[in-house]
Amino acid sequence: MATLPTGPASSFAATKGVLLSVVWIGLCCIAKINAGGDLGRVIGTGNNEREFDYFKLSLIWPGTSCAATRHCCSSNACCRRSDAPTGFTIHGLWPDYSDGTWPACCSGKKFDVKEISSLLSTMNKYWPSLSCDSNISNCYGGTGLFWEHEWEKHGTCSSPVVRDEYDYFVKTLDLYFKYNVTEVLNKAGYVASNSEKYPLGGIISAIQNAFYVTPELQCSGDSIDELRLCFSKDLKLTNCEAESSTKSVLINSETSCPKYVRLPEVVSSI
Repeated sequence: MATLPTGPASSFAATKGVLLSVVWIGLCCIAKINAGGDLGRVIGTGNNEREFDYFKLSLIWPGTSCAATRHCCSSNACCRRSDAPTGFTIHGLWPDYSDGTWPACCSGKKFDVKEISSLLSTMNKYWPSLSCDSNISNCYGGTGLFWEHEWEKHGTCSSPVVRDEYDYFVKTLDLYFKYNVTEVLNKAGYVASNSEKYPLGGIISAIQNAFYVTPELQCSGDSIDELRLCFSKDLKLTNCEAESSTKSVLINSETSCPKYVRLPEVVSSI
């Protein structure tokens, strides 16, 4: 057992004060852990990030992404052969600022796949990884699951709209199904093809006619790579605020994409 000092009364009083302070700090830390969970599982650098302005739902065209696949692994949906995705899949729901910047890796719990166990079958189909997870960075300089990357980089910065990890993935899936971009384009005659090229303006118009907002598109060569829709913080469709006008969004899409674009089919890798 530790022995208290026997020196002068003033020295004893000072030492006693230090010991009481240490005990008080320890009790506070225990209370915080009990209230907020395992302190070691909290990520981020504090609450220094200002609240975001709007969301951007980014969707991936798998035929373009899978064309870059060089090797297969169990987590890569490009390697599923006949079960490979055939329409737009989810990249992520990203909180953005109106000035074109965005927050990343904010305070919050680290990813725990058990939190979304009831969603896994749906996510594997509509939010799959299109690469090997060992190549996907997390917020700590390491690598991990695709979903881990999306939650820790973007989901943790989505407060107060998003409450927790489960809420982040549920809200994103809800938006994906409610605004079914693949279905809209298919009905307009824009389907996966390795031979056809489609007018970029026609694809943009199809989305505008269905949702009354202008999508943001990115291409890799002449193939559509990603399509993005923006949402206000109450999850209502809106034009992307980082682009000051619909014309700006169109210019950005046209800069990234040629006038005629492809929606390539997935060629499943071996």
